[in-house]
Amino acid sequence: MKIFVTRRLPIDPRSQLPRGVEVDLFEHDRPPTPEELRSRARGCHGVLSLLSDRIDAAFLDACPSVRVVSNLAVGYDNIDVAACTKRGVVVTNTPDVLTEATADLAFALLLSVGRRLRECERLARSGDFGFWSPTALLGMELSDATLGIYGFGRIGRAIARRAAGFGMNVVYCTRTEVPALAREGASPVDFETLLSVSDVVAISAPLNDATRRRFGAQEFGAMKRGALLLNTARGAIVDEAALVQALEAGKIGGAGLDVFEDEPRVHAGLLQRDDVVLTPHVGSATTATRVRMAELALANLDAVLHGRPALHRVD
Repeated sequence: MKIFVTRRLPIDPRSQLPRGVEVDLFEHDRPPTPEELRSRARGCHGVLSLLSDRIDAAFLDACPSVRVVSNLAVGYDNIDVAACTKRGVVVTNTPDVLTEATADLAFALLLSVGRRLRECERLARSGDFGFWSPTALLGMELSDATLGIYGFGRIGRAIARRAAGFGMNVVYCTRTEVPALAREGASPVDFETLLSVSDVVAISAPLNDATRRRFGAQEFGAMKRGALLLNTARGAIVDEAALVQALEAGKIGGAGLDVFEDEPRVHAGLLQRDDVVLTPHVGSATTATRVRMAELALANLDAVLHGRPALHRVD
């Protein structure tokens, strides 16, 4: 039995799998090219993939021995799940284990943008930031501000818990009904209301046909003037060109982005703005979280390859 692991992991995958399972590890931090992915996965029974690895019908046709694709992520928009299901290939993911780390980063972005930390740090490092002034670098006070969360799954609810600690009012918009006991003190609203009442809008939804470019020129125009946008979900939920235009026009007050529409490229109009804080898709980047993700992805592979139910199956 053989698996292909498409990137170096924070743990040795061989240590997590039973003896007799051969591991082909792509010994790079960069993703394999589509040609490398097909070549290395050909003859394998399982693949541990990342978001940058496109698993589609062409890949599956080239690698007919693959029985399971274990995605090292919660999202799986890089995988054509229907094509996998048609061929009897199991698809798994790694939910739950990165919830708290991603919610932490969302709040780090909120504080960074809301309190203008990019500008503050640049001035402090200059060594000549002048005298204290009552009118300098005024930012947003979070207490009593309204946080609107678009997508209220595990991560959205974890963000709401943090917001409660800062005294924020929280509303949310989501596709599915959320039981009252799971609302974390947040109130459900429709999408239009969320845009109009929120001082901060945090995106925490999966990427699919309904959410792709859900935030564009019309939505930014409907937001409160001066409101902030946070995105720790998927970059393609936001039309970055429209976001740049909204920032330039002063329609919104700033943005904190961990994900981008065309990763790893970032829209040039975002790069030099002091009202935008950018991080390179590091929502789950704590040592403990990345180890748990790797362990769960490998456990999913091991279970399916040995005839047991996957811990987290998405197809």
